[in-house]
Amino acid sequence: MKRHELENRFGECFRPLVLRFGSAIIFCLLFIVLTVLILNNRRFYFADIPAWAINLPVSAVLLVENAVKFFALKSPRSKIACYVLDILTLTVLTLFSDGALISTLYIIILSEFYLYQPSVSANVAMGVSSIVLFLIAFGVSTLFKQGVTSLDFLLTSAFDDLIILTLHFFVVNFSVQIYRKNKELGEANADLNKSNEKLRLAYEELQEITALEERQRIAKEIHDTAGHSITTVIMQTEAAKLIMESDPEEAKRRITAANLQAKHALEELRESVHLLSGSRGAISLKEQFIAIIHDSMDGTGIAIRYDVADITLCDAKSRFLLNTLKEGISNGLRHGGATAFYFELKEVEGRVEFYLSDNGKGMEISSLKEGFGLSGMHTRAESLGGNVWFETEPDEGFEIHLTLPSDSAQGGKL
Repeated sequence: MKRHELENRFGECFRPLVLRFGSAIIFCLLFIVLTVLILNNRRFYFADIPAWAINLPVSAVLLVENAVKFFALKSPRSKIACYVLDILTLTVLTLFSDGALISTLYIIILSEFYLYQPSVSANVAMGVSSIVLFLIAFGVSTLFKQGVTSLDFLLTSAFDDLIILTLHFFVVNFSVQIYRKNKELGEANADLNKSNEKLRLAYEELQEITALEERQRIAKEIHDTAGHSITTVIMQTEAAKLIMESDPEEAKRRITAANLQAKHALEELRESVHLLSGSRGAISLKEQFIAIIHDSMDGTGIAIRYDVADITLCDAKSRFLLNTLKEGISNGLRHGGATAFYFELKEVEGRVEFYLSDNGKGMEISSLKEGFGLSGMHTRAESLGGNVWFETEPDEGFEIHLTLPSDSAQGGKL
């Protein structure tokens, strides 16, 4: 189990204990203050009525009611009747006492309200109304005890109590708000940590899936391209053996084509191995095209003219164009008997244009049957957002036209 999960579980268990402990402290303070108030006013009389005879049952009611409020009732709404009873009992205690410790009782009762009431506006309303009721009860008590009705005397006598009640309101509410904000920040931080952990796991899973898909794609490419090339080499060499004596020139041409196809197959295998191992070549795309052209001319007797722009493409597009050049040269040599090629690669208005032509024997375009290589070009070009088409006529050679969106037109994504 992770550390932050243990902390969260511990916190969930610990917070109710803190709340019950805080309620117990407030209740004990209330009991002590009420006891002291009764003892201090045991010789105090109000219209020949001993104060303790009133204060004792009222204090008992206040204690029982607060015990129910602290330990039985949970929601602020269910405690409303208790707060009304608090005010009534405190008013009675104010009338039947010498006024000492009354503000302390208000502070104890209000502390519980401030701590457990989630609404700041409710705290303000409770605080203001309690101060007003305290002043009214204090004024009535002073009037009956001393016969004084002066507002100045009332405010002067209750000034210290008002200061204490006001300071208590601001200090307690400020502390509670700080605690609640810290609690919210802690919960938000815990949620953020959980979200980050989920994102990390999802990212790792995505990396594994992406790597697996890339390996499967490369494996399929090896099977499709290199396997097709090797099959072609076998067929060309077998055909060359059959006509070696009857048509030496044709046999030589077929062996040359098979040799070129074998070179391309070996190069494709090397490139796929590099991709699987995670290593990439440092040469540019233009240099890779030129290397293919030179390898194709080496030992084959064919001539290739070229005009290759220095452009940059993503790996998928680069591999597709390189393989198309290899396939086009091999097909022209093997099927068309071509001896010369012209290759051009350029970027025009957000499009990469690929053009390859040969001087082979050509054919009627209507009789062109797209085999594995040509149909694969169509499929791959469309998957990359491009298009490919072919042009040929008898004795006019064969042309491959291919366009792809450049990386700059797609934001370099693919």
